[in-house]
Amino acid sequence: MNERPKILREDNTAGETVLAEVEEVIQLAVTIKDVAKKANVAASTVSRVIANSNRISHATKIRVREAMEELGYHPNFHARSLANKSTKTIGIIMPSSAKVAFQNPFFPEVIRGISTKAYQKGYGLYLSTGQTEEERFEEVVQMVEEQRVDGIVLLYSRKNGLIMPYLMKKNFPFVLIGRPYDLPDEEVTHVNNDNFKAAKMVTEYLSLLGHRQIAFIGGNMEYVVTIDHMKGYKKALEQAGIEVNDSYIVYHDELEEGGQEAVIELMSLQERPTALVVADDLMAFGVLRMLSDMGVNVPDELSIISFNNVMISELSSPPMTTVDIHIFDLGSTAVECLFDKMLDKHIQPKSVIIPHRLIKRQSCKKCNDKTLHS
Repeated sequence: MNERPKILREDNTAGETVLAEVEEVIQLAVTIKDVAKKANVAASTVSRVIANSNRISHATKIRVREAMEELGYHPNFHARSLANKSTKTIGIIMPSSAKVAFQNPFFPEVIRGISTKAYQKGYGLYLSTGQTEEERFEEVVQMVEEQRVDGIVLLYSRKNGLIMPYLMKKNFPFVLIGRPYDLPDEEVTHVNNDNFKAAKMVTEYLSLLGHRQIAFIGGNMEYVVTIDHMKGYKKALEQAGIEVNDSYIVYHDELEEGGQEAVIELMSLQERPTALVVADDLMAFGVLRMLSDMGVNVPDELSIISFNNVMISELSSPPMTTVDIHIFDLGSTAVECLFDKMLDKHIQPKSVIIPHRLIKRQSCKKCNDKTLHS
């Protein structure tokens, strides 16, 4: 009676034995042994086929998979997890609830990059749903302590964040898309754009078009991307000999609605700006809609430049000049880095910078007398 159940065995090799035994204990209608008999191979070979092992020939994989399909066999997720000590799942932590995040085209595109690379490795995704930083932190704790995921991709960085310090303390594999705020860059593996350089570039571009009254509409002030955009904007003004006007700097958490509110605030000034640097294409779309309602012509009376190059920027009226930050590549590269960390938790952290590119369309033009006196 004191004999340990087979399900708790720890002395297996590569998990194949435990997987077979677990499924026998669970008494599935069709077991690995049934598939092995049908395909005329060993049960361990079936396990390796399920794991997509490189040790098994392509022909054998086809034969085993045909047997699985014919018998209606589906590998048991929990049995595989116990056998291989892997959930085959990656956690995705977003800066807000999924409902809110997916209103911004950035997040579906970055998750497309993540999921494409994850699928190639046979991994699924586990999306966070918390609406506050505290709720998201509790989700991460559950993911880690309950072994729900093998690694985590963090889609944002903020001041005084709770999640990164916790993951580092636990030595749990994670990759940040963005730049760490409270920690040195060399301590956290992260994939990012040079957001300082991108914002500096677009502000310089507007300056070269003759604009000197250049306003900035940023997102959440707690997020590092907003901080970097602001620093780049201010640096370009300084180098162009343009004094920073605090009334030209507006922040809003909401994107499309925030853009509308921001432009009302800026266009109410006695000395209106002639050009806008907007932190996000969706926010810029809100800006364009509000300016249209006001009868302000873009770009004749006001030039606008934005970031991300999502589809809405090309379909807006006028089509928007923006910065392509290669969102898909941010996601896929982050997963590549995460797999490296999952294979070796002690691998040295690294920083990967995804290049950006200015996409010129029709929302910017040279500053002229009409613009200055509008």
